[in-house]
Amino acid sequence: MISMVYSPEYIKHETGDHPENMERLHVIVESLEKKGILNEINVSKPQIAKYEDILRVHTASYINSLRSFCRKGGGYLDFDTFASPETYKTAKLAAGGAIKASKLVLNGCNVAYSVARPPGHHATQDRAGGFCFFNNLAVALEYLRRVHGVKKFLVFDFDVHYGNGTAETFYEDPDVLYVSIHQDPSTIFPGNGFIEEIGKGAGEGYNLNIPMPPGSGDSDYMFMLKGILEPVAHEFGADFYLVDVGFDGHMDDPFSRIQLTDDFYPWIASKMLDIAGSMVLILEGGYSLGALSRCNVKLINGLRDQLTSNTSQKQADLDVSRGTDVSENISPETRNIFKNIKDLFSPFFEF
Repeated sequence: MISMVYSPEYIKHETGDHPENMERLHVIVESLEKKGILNEINVSKPQIAKYEDILRVHTASYINSLRSFCRKGGGYLDFDTFASPETYKTAKLAAGGAIKASKLVLNGCNVAYSVARPPGHHATQDRAGGFCFFNNLAVALEYLRRVHGVKKFLVFDFDVHYGNGTAETFYEDPDVLYVSIHQDPSTIFPGNGFIEEIGKGAGEGYNLNIPMPPGSGDSDYMFMLKGILEPVAHEFGADFYLVDVGFDGHMDDPFSRIQLTDDFYPWIASKMLDIAGSMVLILEGGYSLGALSRCNVKLINGLRDQLTSNTSQKQADLDVSRGTDVSENISPETRNIFKNIKDLFSPFFEF
């Protein structure tokens, strides 16, 4: 079963002509509706996350200051993160969407996709940034841990930007394996997410970054993820899987230099479901409206095909159809990054 968690109330985070605006969600929902997909999957409404849910991740002083800032009319919190009068409440609703999706998976749903805004993976414990206010995924993870006793989590983030807020939150946590594939941080916001950032203390070895050079395409990403994500996930043995879904690595996106095509998104969704068995998806970035529209349809259809076909055979078919069984299209730079990651993580994982 596939479920989507969505509310038209997300429009209340008003950002005008800012690139993170309500039109992003509108084109996703409209495209799914036109293709008849919304009639064939379960659609649930989120509930606003409680203060205590947010407090498990964010400091009280930050939560209260954001609430006060919005009540006073909002504005820019930094050079690109804009809050409106209703942003505080809407951000709590987005976090609640991630919690709702997590509950659905706990109750037997194969995939639950929180299609929400504002996004969350750049929000740290005490700071907004990168269009994010509350860290939706982190709030859901801590809810699962504290309320339902889930022990081990794998977080996979394929937004083109490193999820610095999520990584920072769990940087010393050995029960959360954070794997992020993103554009080389020396060329894009937020400026960190290098291979050498591997976690700290008890969490050393559980923050795995795959920084990709500008110009990387489907074959480069598939090579890396099949060679790293799959074996690491199997060795770690998580109890629950959460995926930050970003469409800003698409070749049409105005804010990145990664060259993914529409075909990558059903591939990675199917690959991750093959690894996880069940998972929560949480929308992050993606600023080409056309790519958002097309790729969400393809992603969900890929998952539907995966669930109605033989899993291993379907994944093999996808691999062959995408040409991932050949290696001549992999750049030398990608191969070198793979080797560096393998060498650095050899004390922690075998791949």
